[in-house]
Amino acid sequence: MTESWESFDSGSQSEQSFHLERTHIEPIYDSFLCPLTKQVMRDPVSMENGRTFEREAIEKWFRELRESGRRLVCPLTQKELKNADLNPSIALRNTIEEWMARNEAAQREVAHRCLSLDCSEHEILQALNYIQNICLQSRSNKHAIRNAELIPKVVDMLKSSSRRVRSTTLETLQIVAEEDEENKEIIGEGDTVRTIVKFLNHEHSKEREEAVSVLYELSKSEALCEKIGMVPGAILILLGMSSSDSENVVAVERADKTLDNLGKCEKNVLQMAENGRLQPLLTLLLEGSPDTKLEMAAFLGNLVLSNDAKVFVAQTVGSALVNVMRSGNIKLREAALKALNQISSSCEISARVLIEEAGILPPLVKDLFTVGSNQLPMRLKEISATVLSNIVNSGYDFDSVPLGPDHHETLVSESIIHSLLHLISNTGPAIECKLLQILVGLTGSPTTVLDVVAAVKSSGAIVSLIQFIEAIQPDLRFASIKLLQNLSPHMGPELAHALCATAGQLGSLIKIISEAGGIMEEQAAAVSMLADLPERDKGLTRQMLDEGAFEVIISSLARVRQGETKGSRFTTPYLEGLVRVLARLTFVLEDQPEAISLVRERNIAALFADLLQVNGLDNVQMVAAMALENLSLESKHLTQTPEMPKPGSCFSIFCASKPKGITGLCRLHLGICSFRNTFCLLEGKAVGKLVTCLDHTNEKVVEAALAAICTLLDDEVDVEQGVIVLDEVDAIKLILDILVENRSEILRRRSVYAVERLLRTQDIAVEVSGHPNVNTALVDAFRHGDFRTRQIAERALKHVDKIPNFSGIFPK
Repeated sequence: MTESWESFDSGSQSEQSFHLERTHIEPIYDSFLCPLTKQVMRDPVSMENGRTFEREAIEKWFRELRESGRRLVCPLTQKELKNADLNPSIALRNTIEEWMARNEAAQREVAHRCLSLDCSEHEILQALNYIQNICLQSRSNKHAIRNAELIPKVVDMLKSSSRRVRSTTLETLQIVAEEDEENKEIIGEGDTVRTIVKFLNHEHSKEREEAVSVLYELSKSEALCEKIGMVPGAILILLGMSSSDSENVVAVERADKTLDNLGKCEKNVLQMAENGRLQPLLTLLLEGSPDTKLEMAAFLGNLVLSNDAKVFVAQTVGSALVNVMRSGNIKLREAALKALNQISSSCEISARVLIEEAGILPPLVKDLFTVGSNQLPMRLKEISATVLSNIVNSGYDFDSVPLGPDHHETLVSESIIHSLLHLISNTGPAIECKLLQILVGLTGSPTTVLDVVAAVKSSGAIVSLIQFIEAIQPDLRFASIKLLQNLSPHMGPELAHALCATAGQLGSLIKIISEAGGIMEEQAAAVSMLADLPERDKGLTRQMLDEGAFEVIISSLARVRQGETKGSRFTTPYLEGLVRVLARLTFVLEDQPEAISLVRERNIAALFADLLQVNGLDNVQMVAAMALENLSLESKHLTQTPEMPKPGSCFSIFCASKPKGITGLCRLHLGICSFRNTFCLLEGKAVGKLVTCLDHTNEKVVEAALAAICTLLDDEVDVEQGVIVLDEVDAIKLILDILVENRSEILRRRSVYAVERLLRTQDIAVEVSGHPNVNTALVDAFRHGDFRTRQIAERALKHVDKIPNFSGIFPK
């Protein structure tokens, strides 16, 4: 060898210990050293003068002499040589080789003895450095290390308490394992791999880097790939290192390459996929044997994927999975369908990739509707329906995607919707639920809902769809309610008629709405569906009264307002639905005495007045104002007019029109009023709350509030007193502002009506006549409003003398 044991750093080693080591190593003889290199010769050769040199060194000497044009001389004697002939010194070379073998054997013995946890740190490090050096010199030395049984001794040093020893041990194992399969196998014996993996989580980065380097070398052996993967957490830790921003760049690269090597084992591929490294699995799915493809697709179907992963998978193997649906055997098709279900679930982007790039819709629809000998087993049809449900609920524009080569049909064609409805009526609950969810998705889009509505109407399927409200399977019941919710704005009359015609469904719906506990999406959908039904449908309201539905609605509303259902994201739509359903009562007061009784009994007018002040819920405020309008319109019919004084008992000639001798009368309705019994806005102090809504940013709220306020100026009340009431709560300026702002046609019509009534009071007419913006707004309404608005605007302009009053010119 070229270096002796003494060449290593002796550090603080004692002379006694060093001498003990040297007794096992033969000294270097001078004849072994090349005079030029001062190193032990490997290939000694002799010149004509008998001098011996390392072949490479003397040949270099002769070459330099020739290149410089000098004569050939001996490098030692400088005497001229006749030629440059070199003769191998075979005997010397054999002697050197024998010496080296004995010396190396002795040094290996020293190393074997020093690789013990009982030895000092310095002795162990010397031995490890020795092994590194000789292994780097030649592959044969690696064999010698193995034959000397030094590898297990090196492995034992991983247990050292010294960080330097552990780090050097890992470095040594990497060198010993490099390009030597047998050494890798020995290192991989026992629990060594698990121990090395533990260093990946070590707090010291140097040990982590050395450990991943060892694993990288070991992973080049296919036999060890599975063993590394079997260590709990190994693959996950490597994945963490490969994507780390804080690790050393070399360590990150080694971790990534180690994972590439581990991907040669299918078991590791599955583990990697579980932890987010999907490419190896997808590669096998595309390129593996039929059995491997089946295993990978089946495993993919059970994975829980992030949305980003779903998009990646769809882009990589989506087309391949769809092709399997078209032509694969039953097992492969089932695995492919399950994988597609996983990819398409709750991810709009992956669903779009499957639609646009993989062409998933035609084979899915074909799987669902094919009957006869070629039809799929029902369990696979259920998965197909699930995938189609996922795809449909992505919000894609399905009326633009053709289903066949003739491009005549789309997913919302009448024939396709009829087929879906027919299939719903002839399958079991599990697939029924998925089919209903498909229709939920299609009716949730404004671009396709009308096509579905038309098909449902033409098929007469609404009665059969309502029956699912009573389903015992929660998912099936919920899907049907969601579908009916989507249909109700477009099929209100048909849906209301079906609910009234079939016993039980309305009661079931009310029961769902009133279920105790937190507010679920199903409850919000049920009440929203009921709220969308025609509010003036007397038959439905009558049945709801008979079944005590409004009592349930009032109780549910009270629970929400008392904060018993906080924390649900469905609280707002649920509350809005409850208020809208309750407001139905106010649309049938004229024909339903029971409705009036219930409103009085539960003081519902006061409830709606309070709801005007629910900030942040515009729809609730709007509906409350609409309900108060309806109630206020009914006040004039409910007010009790007192008996007039007998003739001669009143001293005023005006006593007949305004019985001032009677106290406690409503100045608007000239009778006995109360908010609870006659719904009088004035008596209920609701006018101020309505006026506050006139300054709302949502014009729908303003429209509803202004409509309710206009009931105070109705022909059947004392308009003059109504104006005074509005003046008292500072409403007049707000009404004029609304007229001037002209935010919507409805607001213009209602504000023109209100202003015309206000202008009947002389003082206000005088004030407004000098208001140019108001005059301009009235003129604009007169010129551009609808017929009714123009008529009212004309009367208003006459009040301020902008249009002359010709009534006295023409004979009546």
